[in-house]
Amino acid sequence: MNPFEVFLTTPILNLLIAYYAALKTLFIPWALGFAIILLTVTIRLVLWPLTGVQLKSTQKMAALKPHLDRIKLEHGHDKIRHQQEVSKLYKEHGVNPLSGCLPMILQIPVFIALYNVLLKIVQVNGDFLNKINSQLYFSFLHLDKVPDTYFLGFNLSDKPNQWQQAGILILAIPILTGLLQLIQSKMLTPALPPSPSITPVKKTDSKGEIEDTMAQVSSQMTLIMPLMIAFFSYGFPVGLSLYWNTFTIIGIIQQYVISGPGALNKYLPKRWQKQS
Repeated sequence: MNPFEVFLTTPILNLLIAYYAALKTLFIPWALGFAIILLTVTIRLVLWPLTGVQLKSTQKMAALKPHLDRIKLEHGHDKIRHQQEVSKLYKEHGVNPLSGCLPMILQIPVFIALYNVLLKIVQVNGDFLNKINSQLYFSFLHLDKVPDTYFLGFNLSDKPNQWQQAGILILAIPILTGLLQLIQSKMLTPALPPSPSITPVKKTDSKGEIEDTMAQVSSQMTLIMPLMIAFFSYGFPVGLSLYWNTFTIIGIIQQYVISGPGALNKYLPKRWQKQS
């Protein structure tokens, strides 16, 4: 067994089965579905500090954007002076541009492990019980039968692209997944104040054109990413969408608490709006 399995996948699987066993003991219906939700909430709470660092870093960088635009317009022709002024600005405001990347990188292995665990548990095939039980730490967690994979009328192992057999209602799942992802993407886009009024300098070099293109791509990704996630949800088991949607909902709550609703602010009722 490789280290990734030992330190991430297997512990997460054991936690999921422990939640499932506890819910079954309490005679909670749809125990597997609720166990996936509890596991996702647990993982989200464990990663909360890291995600908080990432969100706060993004918020600081967004607040500095007008100043970065000013420096670019004033010193963009002089690469050395431009870099010096940017470094000075970061130092004055205590900002490290890389601080938002590290938490994201650290979360990736956890996401992969969680994905692998959910794929194992919702896709019942082959010698399922022996495969799962062989990875559990304690004998009292061992499954004596295959878990019921139904949750709120959906089979967690079904895929929306099988809607002809599963029923047309299952198509609501990728739509909901894409909608939640769109909301989070909008919230992650800062509601920026207007940049300082400076006469723009005409960009004639290829670097300026590249930067403009990158800005347009970044803006388009706000719409492209939700569509991609919805497309993946269309081909993945419902159990994975349950995890992803729970994860996204908690992310929306965390984003709202830490740095507000971002670009979504103007669409909210006034009592829910936050001043930047």
